Amino acid sequence: MNELLFLIHSIFIAGIALAAAYLGKEALTAFVAISCILANLFVIKQITLFGMHVTATDAYIIGSVLAMNLLNEYFGKENAQKALWVAFSAAAFFAILAQVHLAYLPNRFDESHLLFVQIFNATPRIILASLFSYFASQRFESYFYTFLKEKLSGNYLIVRNYLSMSCSQLLDTILFSFLGLYGIVENVFDIILVSYVIKLTAIIIVSPLIWLSKFYMKRKAHEIL
Repeated sequence: MNELLFLIHSIFIAGIALAAAYLGKEALTAFVAISCILANLFVIKQITLFGMHVTATDAYIIGSVLAMNLLNEYFGKENAQKALWVAFSAAAFFAILAQVHLAYLPNRFDESHLLFVQIFNATPRIILASLFSYFASQRFESYFYTFLKEKLSGNYLIVRNYLSMSCSQLLDTILFSFLGLYGIVENVFDIILVSYVIKLTAIIIVSPLIWLSKFYMKRKAHEIL
């Protein structure tokens, strides 16, 4: 059941990224920021996929990277870098205000405070590790994608997308696993292997979707002209 849900989840998020591209760079920037916040919010929930213990946030990360590639492809490297800073700032803003929210003393009628504490108070290390690894991997991905685009003269869109996403997500997985999970999980190397295999599978599924964007993005450009 989880496997089918994860597949649908990943395709749905990728579809929203494609729709955001049609709306423009502002919508893609907002999508990247929201995906970053959701990934940090849901990362502590553990699920089982193919008999292995992972988190479900990989779908948000894949969608975010796909959106960054769409920004880079159609709106340029500068806008992709700006979206990265917006997402990083939004995630940091969320992390800080989550702690401020916990600082309020609940009254005797409140029934949610302990739930918020359970979700937010135990995860400052995870949030910081996630922010750092996300920023580092996305920055690497943006430069690597631009490098591939120049070397391949703008051709082989799916190949460029697959290579850049695969390399950046390997970096993200290694950084986050050691910075956020080392000493918490039993075997950090198992987490890295399982998480990366799942990310590669999701990338293989959603990468062809970026090829579809060429059709409606060209049509949109024609309409504007």
